[in-house]
Amino acid sequence: MKSLFVGMLLTVGLCGVAQAAPSSQGEIGYPKGSIGYDALVEGDNQRAISQILSSDRVSLRDPAKLINLGQAYARTGRTAEAAELFMMAMQSRENVELVLADGRIMNSREAARQAFSGLQTKVATR
Repeated sequence: MKSLFVGMLLTVGLCGVAQAAPSSQGEIGYPKGSIGYDALVEGDNQRAISQILSSDRVSLRDPAKLINLGQAYARTGRTAEAAELFMMAMQSRENVELVLADGRIMNSREAARQAFSGLQTKVATR
């Protein structure tokens, strides 16, 4: 398994993470802004979406990019698109270790699974 540490903001489905102090390390191993980390931490979802979609230096299949874009979409009500991105991250050939915003390290597939599960719970409770 490939190890790559990135600052991630995983909020859907994980209690308390959204309130946790963000990692001061941000986007480790990625060009600044390419996976929208700072914008997500600041709650600027539109900026995060713009940064992620405009970054051509990170593959569209990168799990961190998929998860963060899914988070931004989920926060803006685009739940079907968010679910699709989380599924893509779960099924990605790339399997990496991510540093979450609260400092925990989690496998990208597990992070995507939890985000997807949280999204499903959120949709079911509406």
